[in-house]
Amino acid sequence: MDKTIGKALFNSHSYIEYRKIVTDLLRENKSTGHEQSEALTNYSSLNETRMNRLDKTLTILPEVVTNLQALQNEYIWLVISEGWCGDAAQLLPIFDKMAEQSEGKIELRIVLRDDNEELMNHFLTNKAKSIPKLIVINKATSGALAHWGPRPYAAVELIANYKKEHGVIDETIKTDLQMWYLHDKGLSTQSELIDMMLDLDSVADD
Repeated sequence: MDKTIGKALFNSHSYIEYRKIVTDLLRENKSTGHEQSEALTNYSSLNETRMNRLDKTLTILPEVVTNLQALQNEYIWLVISEGWCGDAAQLLPIFDKMAEQSEGKIELRIVLRDDNEELMNHFLTNKAKSIPKLIVINKATSGALAHWGPRPYAAVELIANYKKEHGVIDETIKTDLQMWYLHDKGLSTQSELIDMMLDLDSVADD
């Protein structure tokens, strides 16, 4: 596992680098990932717009900022993503701003799922390669401590309930999910992530 994480970190990107990769591919009418299609490119383009908006409008709660800066240890958030992923577009700007507000306690690194299959296979969700997946790594040891994703608990329930009732994940629920993210304003994600980090930090201090 440590070797897999080390390899992924070596091939990882900063948030700015990741955004540039996605943007440059869109100029060629492509998306990230080994599979290419008009639909995936369209999703990537839509996500680009979402992320641009969130980068400008998203705010991290003051109490979350205080807790981030109070962390006693240093961590890497290694995120598995792809440009076409709607959940990633909603969540990566939150990860970036939280890392930025941590004053060096958290470093955000991003890898592409299809280029890091070995890593992805260690962090499946119900045997599926669901993304984004945030892996918390101890910066001093490079060991994985925990993981989170692919979406906040309330959003997971929204999808699960719809699938239970209708048997499929279709465009209707995808639209409903994006509306959920819009109304939530990143609050659920911030809450879940800071709770996880405080728990990890307290264990590390014992």
